[in-house]
Amino acid sequence: MKKISIALPGKYDVFIGGGLLREAGPLVSGVLKPCMLCLVSDETVYGLYGTAVTESLARSGFDVRAFVFPPGEKSKNMNTLNSLLEFMASEKFSRSDCVAALGGGVTGDLAGFAASCYLRGVPFVQMPTTLLSAVDSSVGGKTGVNLAGGKNLAGAFWQPSLVICDCRAFDTLPKEAMLDGLAEIIKYGVIADRNLFDFIQTHNIITLFQNNLLERVIEKCVIIKSRIVTGDEFDTGKRQLLNFGHTFGHAIERLSGYEISHGHAVALGMFYVSRAAYLSGLSPSDCSAEIGQALKRYGFDLSCGYSADEIYEAALIDKKRSGSQITLVVPYDIGDSRLEKVGLSEFFEFVGRGF
Repeated sequence: MKKISIALPGKYDVFIGGGLLREAGPLVSGVLKPCMLCLVSDETVYGLYGTAVTESLARSGFDVRAFVFPPGEKSKNMNTLNSLLEFMASEKFSRSDCVAALGGGVTGDLAGFAASCYLRGVPFVQMPTTLLSAVDSSVGGKTGVNLAGGKNLAGAFWQPSLVICDCRAFDTLPKEAMLDGLAEIIKYGVIADRNLFDFIQTHNIITLFQNNLLERVIEKCVIIKSRIVTGDEFDTGKRQLLNFGHTFGHAIERLSGYEISHGHAVALGMFYVSRAAYLSGLSPSDCSAEIGQALKRYGFDLSCGYSADEIYEAALIDKKRSGSQITLVVPYDIGDSRLEKVGLSEFFEFVGRGF
């Protein structure tokens, strides 16, 4: 088992290893006193791990009340959030109680947002069960839900008290869900670590599961994210590097009605923004070839069925837009990405060059 300490306000630890969900009780009781605990999970994940996690928590003195919702991005909305908050109120949760997310990014974002606003804030624990949430969304404190107008437009920064990453949970993931996580891992390599990018290039989904390699990769991604978010908790500067591929990716998700998953959309976003950056003169290197090669190695389809005009209009709602400017994450080289602010007229031309 590996432990990484995140040096944000209210410092917390990330535990990474096999079989940790069955140790949820002792791990959570190490940071929180036994209390009522709202276990938030979707129907699929709860069916797989809900009983084991509940029993472990109960043995450590927690009174577990489960809130279970339909799986998928379409549940990440204000209606589900409201149902969760009303559930906590009906169960009479107090400020000394807590929320725990058991699942992927949708569950973690939803549960974290609920924890941030119920009684103006209660403690929160992340138990990621997807590779994507393990390497990215479970760490750093971003929470939120989607609005009709766009992805993650309502949310809050709310740091967890603990993150428990059980790598055995990934054994039940379908290939497409594993690819979602691999897109984010490739993202970390492009923005900050050439060695990580090259390491991923020399492996495949099967070999990554051998000899605890996946634990090492997750650890590396969490360390990179910890380094980036420390000192920029609220995403006003350096932390925006983590949005590489997300401006186009979120636009693609929205245009597809969220039929294209987050990881697959980010994969497309990374490829097209890299090509646009080079053709626009914002990047001295055309990183799109190497990024495309890495993505295709794992089976990503890089064709996009949307026009430049559609991408541009959908991207205007992106959170990285500020007034008449939008902040782009541009790869200068693999392992070296930078932030570039462009005006909306320039951004229109930028999108056209990429697509």
